[in-house]
Amino acid sequence: MIYLILDVHYQTDLTTQTETAKVSGIRFQGIELNKILSEHIVIVNEVSHYESGQFYKREMPCLLALINKIDQTNERFDVIIIDGYVFLDGKEQAGLGKYLYDNLQTKKPVIGIAKNQFKDISDHYAVWRGVSKHPLYVTSIDFDIAGAKDMVSKLEGNHRLPNIIKQVDALGRV
Repeated sequence: MIYLILDVHYQTDLTTQTETAKVSGIRFQGIELNKILSEHIVIVNEVSHYESGQFYKREMPCLLALINKIDQTNERFDVIIIDGYVFLDGKEQAGLGKYLYDNLQTKKPVIGIAKNQFKDISDHYAVWRGVSKHPLYVTSIDFDIAGAKDMVSKLEGNHRLPNIIKQVDALGRV
């Protein structure tokens, strides 16, 4: 199975007050030992401003821009991993991942890994890694939640955040 993990970083041009986004993605195989297959970056200009409760409107065009770029290279992937929730309550209330899934031309399972607990998410979605005092919250669509949680718990790395999450974050900050 080939995974695509995505991350978005925003930057504001103080002169023009416009925002750009740097979207990073890493295609990888393996859970307990990640083998990076390729790294991708795309810059999205004139990103929408943040709207409370409408985060997906800002993030969606950015994620889709990178997915479309990868699709054009014919590099395949089977599952998308995002920083955030697929469902804000675990099963019905759409989050970024659900909106992304709905906007994909070719449907792929989406796994969301969130660092903070949303008010409507139960501890059923918590995944404890290493000796961390705080869990990650895992939600998914078109991917069994028990399997998604197990996968996240086993991702390479000894700390709360799996190594691949740190790597995609660092790629977007270069």
